Amino acid sequence: MPTRSRFSNAVVLDTNIVLDAFVFNDPAARPLQQALATHQLHWIATKAMRDELARVLTYPKVTPRMAFYQVSAAHVLAQFDGQATLVDTAPKASATCKDPDDQKFIDLAVAHRALLLSKDKAVLCMKKRLLALYVQAQEAL
Repeated sequence: MPTRSRFSNAVVLDTNIVLDAFVFNDPAARPLQQALATHQLHWIATKAMRDELARVLTYPKVTPRMAFYQVSAAHVLAQFDGQATLVDTAPKASATCKDPDDQKFIDLAVAHRALLLSKDKAVLCMKKRLLALYVQAQEAL
């Protein structure tokens, strides 16, 4: 059974949530931005999550949108580096996601009993199973 995280109010953000908050300035992400800025939530992540974000920021569908919003990859990664606390990769959780790329987010959230913010259908369809593992999964705050 996972133990309570050493981080109070821990939150795990999937890559799309990070993009919404720090690239697209999505109004739905503003409560998250505020909660991070005021330390109401403690964003935890792994090196693999940062690496995925760096890779996604180079995608042909993302770079024009970054240009439109006048945001650079360096700026987004600086937001990640300044706000997320890097932790060790979590062990595989008992709940398995259909999308292997999303498993790292689930594993970390389960290991730390953290709130998991994701817009991914493969993650959100696991809400009940994750709740049994002390993880609340949702799209936004």
